Amino acid sequence: MKEQDIKIWGSEYGPGIKRNAAGQKDEKKKGLSKALIFFIIFVFSLFSLTAGFLGGLLAFSNSNNLSLQNTFNNLLPDRATSSFSKSGLNLEHATGSEMTIQEIVNKNALAVVEIRTEQVATDIWLGQYITQGAGSGVIIKDDGYIVTNNHVIEGARKITVTLKTGTSYSADLIATDPQTDVALLKINAQGLSTAVSGDSSALVVGDLAVAIGNPLGELGGTATAGIISALDRSVTVSGKHMLLLQTDASINPGNSGGGLFNQYGELIGIVVAKSGGSNVEGLGFAIPINSVEPVLEDLMKVGYVQGRVQMGLTLVDITTKEDALRYGVPALGVYVVSADTAQSKAAGFVSGDRILFIEGAVINSYDDVPLILSKLKIGEEITVTIARDGKMEKLNLTLQEKRN
Repeated sequence: MKEQDIKIWGSEYGPGIKRNAAGQKDEKKKGLSKALIFFIIFVFSLFSLTAGFLGGLLAFSNSNNLSLQNTFNNLLPDRATSSFSKSGLNLEHATGSEMTIQEIVNKNALAVVEIRTEQVATDIWLGQYITQGAGSGVIIKDDGYIVTNNHVIEGARKITVTLKTGTSYSADLIATDPQTDVALLKINAQGLSTAVSGDSSALVVGDLAVAIGNPLGELGGTATAGIISALDRSVTVSGKHMLLLQTDASINPGNSGGGLFNQYGELIGIVVAKSGGSNVEGLGFAIPINSVEPVLEDLMKVGYVQGRVQMGLTLVDITTKEDALRYGVPALGVYVVSADTAQSKAAGFVSGDRILFIEGAVINSYDDVPLILSKLKIGEEITVTIARDGKMEKLNLTLQEKRN
């Protein structure tokens, strides 16, 4: 019979018993086969290589994570109280601020007040009723002097000031300057926290700006932060041309008269307006403190801003055909309502005169008048060209100091 190997048991690499056709045992060497030894060596080598690779990868990852963490930590300011935007960028650090927003607010919160006003209004039936208004103010002297906007208190019969502590005072109106939209109030209090003025001329676009005020007339002590967006922005507010600071810090009705503070916690502007519209955001404006301080000094000393000239006329700007019909005038333009001083009466002005030119400059609207007068001096004689009864006339007027 031909020999035939028969596998009785064993794996492909394992030991087994082989018998020939005669049933005789084949001799088998004891111990592990070479194939098994090779397999064990291969498995252990593979395990060692894998463990080494994973260990090295873990060490590399830890090293890079630590380096990344150190780099990120180096970008952060030392103060733990710094605030972060959604992007993770620190606003104070990005603008080079010397103080955190929290520190700026803590320094000035007690110096910003809420202002509420009451006015008497008349309805179409000539009945009278009380209306209420609200705004903000900034304490500039510890004995109760407060700066706000003229439009916040204009026409008010009662003004109430409420401090951050909740204490309320009846306020006296010391003086106002409609041209700069500044008003000075006084309350009977001592030892108040005050704002420290900075230098608005030192500002640059991108500087930190923090606004504190009373938005909506009922959220006193609200702080918002942003940057200085523009300097010397020419803006028309309530019919007046003004050079203002622009900021993207959130400004809302009721913020008027509040403070705008710089990176050192210094007062650098009095909030005056927000550009309105459903599609407008991030356009707030403030009067530079360098423009406000000289006005406040004069209001405290003499009750008006010294050195300004006046024509001694009450003027009205007729801008629509409806207004022209109401006033009974033939064309749009700037008209004399009344001559209020001896100088203007002596010059020959009467109600109904239309102002065409002042010193040769065309008068298209009321806003042109203060711009021209700002270049003239007290006591200077000027020529005013008017239209009266369909004819042009030239009147000579001596300018006087404006005291109200």
